[in-house]
Formats: sequence, structure tokens, C-alpha cells
Amino acid sequence: MRKLILLASMALAAGLAPAAIASAATTESASDVQIQAGPTAQQLLAKVASCKQISNGKYKTDTETGRTIAVCDAGQAVFWKADMDVDCDGQVTAKCNKNTDPWFQPDTAFHRSDGKPLVADQTPYIVVPSVSSTWNYQSSGLKGAGSCAVIYNNKVLYTVIGDTGPTAIIGEASYATAAGLGINPDPKNGGVDSGVTYICFKNSKVSPIESKSAATSTGENLATKFVNS
Repeated sequence: MRKLILLASMALAAGLAPAAIASAATTESASDVQIQAGPTAQQLLAKVASCKQISNGKYKTDTETGRTIAVCDAGQAVFWKADMDVDCDGQVTAKCNKNTDPWFQPDTAFHRSDGKPLVADQTPYIVVPSVSSTWNYQSSGLKGAGSCAVIYNNKVLYTVIGDTGPTAIIGEASYATAAGLGINPDPKNGGVDSGVTYICFKNSKVSPIESKSAATSTGENLATKFVNS
């Protein structure tokens, strides 16, 4: 407040009109105030502390590991706690192509608003396992462009459901998701072996699917309702 009074006094001394003073005050206050939008990582993790398993069995994190990861119900959301493998599938870019990623595929299960595949190094998205007898993500209220919160190392990133993967493996997200969480996004040797929580909100949709700002605003709104439920 004292900063604003000082600003007004200086402006009057300089002969500025009241409207100019108000404009300056608004600019000053807007730059000074940082608003925390959406819950903290701790608040979200507290809501998924225990698992009500809905998957028919468990998933592997990689082809060579055992089946240890369950999909759990949490009322307004479903969640799993796993590793993160890096998905570079989608449109060809300098970071995501057959040379940078031996498993690269030039398509994603769900497409952008222009009809083209997603861009893995631009759009934070996660991968859900393709439908199988273990779990059908659609029957849990999830769909392409659905809103998800991904948590790692006390950081929350809001993403979309952008691709589907192997029926036996869970724990995969796009290059942009890994990078946004401070995880090595290299599709060959990046990712992390554990410590990632994926929370996907039921019957949700981010539009357009490729918009980071829409993913963030939608996710923050749903996450707030989730922790308050």
C-alpha cells in the first residue's frame, strides 16, 4: 500500500492526471502480486494416499519389470503411481523423430484441433494403456483430451490425455511433460524410474487439446474441486 501511495504522490508531483495514476497503480499492483492458482502437490497427493484398485490386475512400468502398478479410483478422478518413460510420438520435429527416438511413430491416438497429430515436444500429454482386460480407461470416464495432473518432485503440471500405449505397460508421457517437470526428456535415455503420480479427472476435456493454457486452467479448476471434495 505504501508503494502505491508513494507512486501516487510522485505522479501528482510530475503533473500526471488521476487516470494515469490509477493506471500506474494497477500495473504496479499486478506485477507485485503472485497468486497461487490450483492446489499444491502436497494437497493433491493427500487425496491419493490410499488406493481403491479398479484395474483387473496390475501393470508393468517397462517390458522387463513385474506387474506392480494398480489403477485406483479417487471419486472424481482415477490415478496411478509409476515411472515416466518419454513419448516422442506425433509430428516430426528436431527433437522428436526416428533419429532421436528409435521407437518413434509419426502419429498419436488423439489429434489437434487442426486434425494433425500432437507435437510431443510442445504439448504436455500423458499416455494411457490401450483398452484391455486389465483396464478400460473409457469405462472410468477418461477420454482423449481429458485433463490430468502429473506430479513429480513436489511440482504439478497439468496435461491432457494425448496417446495410448501398450496394453501391459503404464507410466509414459510426452517430451514436453517430462521437460515441464524437470525430468530428462530424451526419449532414448530420459525419464525417471519412479516417483511420478498421474491423476486424471473423470469426464473432463481440454479444448483445444494442444493448448497449454487451456490444459492449465482446466486442470487447476478440476484439481481445486477434487481436493475440496
